[in-house]
Amino acid sequence: MEEKNKRMILVFFLVISAIFQVCFSAASQSQPPPKTRSTPSTAANRFGSSAVFRVTGNVYPLGYYSVSLEIGNPPKLYDLDIDTGSDLTWVQCDAPCKGCTKPRDALYNPRGNLVPCKHPLCSNIHLPANLHCETPDDQCDYEVEYADHGSSLGVLVIDHIPLRLTNGSVFGPRLAFGCGYDQRYPGSNLLPPTAGVLGLGHGKASIISQLHGLGVIRNVLGHCLSGHGGGFLFLGDDLVPSSGISWAPMSSTRLVKHYSAGPAELQFGGKATGVKGLQVVFDSGSSYTYFSSQAYKSTLDLVTRGLNGKPLKGTTEDGALPICWKGTKPFKAVRDVKDYFEPLLLSFSKNVQLHLPPENYLIVTRHGNVCLGILNGSEVGLENFNIIGDISLQDKMVIFDNEKRQIGWLPADCNRLPNVDRDYKESFWQPYAADFGILQENCPATAEKSKKPLCRKSSQL
Repeated sequence: MEEKNKRMILVFFLVISAIFQVCFSAASQSQPPPKTRSTPSTAANRFGSSAVFRVTGNVYPLGYYSVSLEIGNPPKLYDLDIDTGSDLTWVQCDAPCKGCTKPRDALYNPRGNLVPCKHPLCSNIHLPANLHCETPDDQCDYEVEYADHGSSLGVLVIDHIPLRLTNGSVFGPRLAFGCGYDQRYPGSNLLPPTAGVLGLGHGKASIISQLHGLGVIRNVLGHCLSGHGGGFLFLGDDLVPSSGISWAPMSSTRLVKHYSAGPAELQFGGKATGVKGLQVVFDSGSSYTYFSSQAYKSTLDLVTRGLNGKPLKGTTEDGALPICWKGTKPFKAVRDVKDYFEPLLLSFSKNVQLHLPPENYLIVTRHGNVCLGILNGSEVGLENFNIIGDISLQDKMVIFDNEKRQIGWLPADCNRLPNVDRDYKESFWQPYAADFGILQENCPATAEKSKKPLCRKSSQL
């Protein structure tokens, strides 16, 4: 009799869940489509359209762009550094930790929601190494290292991440992310004020891949970073313009989890430099742009020669970046010196071009000097790869289309949210409630039944 009651309860739950999903879809379809682009009627959009986030931060002096993401039930707000150069999202963990800069009440508190070692996502974050589980139900430990030699060590968890979509619907999927208890920040006495990293690469562990796997959005994302600070980030394809985009195919390189394009040819001042075959990675997690040794030396030589006879002279007193110049009086903004510098250009196949005017490779420091925001990537172990960082992505809408395997960009006003401000006004950004539990059957298996406490492992990956 008890077994029969259990089956009846399960059937009842599934029926209610199915009714809810049908009603949810119908409610979504009753909303007017965004004015920029209609949403294709596909299974990948059965729940909604896109999620849009307001971005804060700048290249200088902060050195990062971030979004606020709600996690948990009830939700708690975390500021995360947006990073298209890595997959794993992680937040600082309420556990014995190193490098935790936030007060305890601002840390993430895992509550029996550890992802087990046997879970497919655990294997994915350890690629290309083979994962060895001591026991299948053991916790999934992770370690992620970044190009600047920073790192995060922790354990994989799963929790609700509530999202309001641009069609007005609300969705609370349970997604996997890292709970980091050992963070290392390279070469700076000032620790970042953010609570973690929002990994937006195209590996299976990234937030965008998980949302697409649940059928919430198309596997497309983009960002628009303002040179004045701020901007917006979107997941899904609703804000992608229907025309005016320069598209370059994604490269198939050994950096399989990165957004790479190429080969590209470098031009300076509208003229060829002789530097060709550049593999380019688009990385919002990098404040500055990094060229491989040959491209960097050519750029520095051309920029230096172009300043002959102009009222600028080199200075090593600033310290903000390796290569800086000062004028007869302090500069206030790049616009004061941009006429002294020539534009850069990366030319991809089929004459697809990424224009980099002086504003996209120079900064003016608090001391009033102008500095080159392009660094030698070979000196930090990037080998022959070239990183296009935030400084070169400013005032452009950059789109990563994982379905069509292409990267696009176009000039844009990143100081306001297109359509979202107008269609949803400020209510779009206000706190909201959602029924988080009803859709749990769509989520990956978790370790909620495990009674093992959160622990740190001494072994490194």
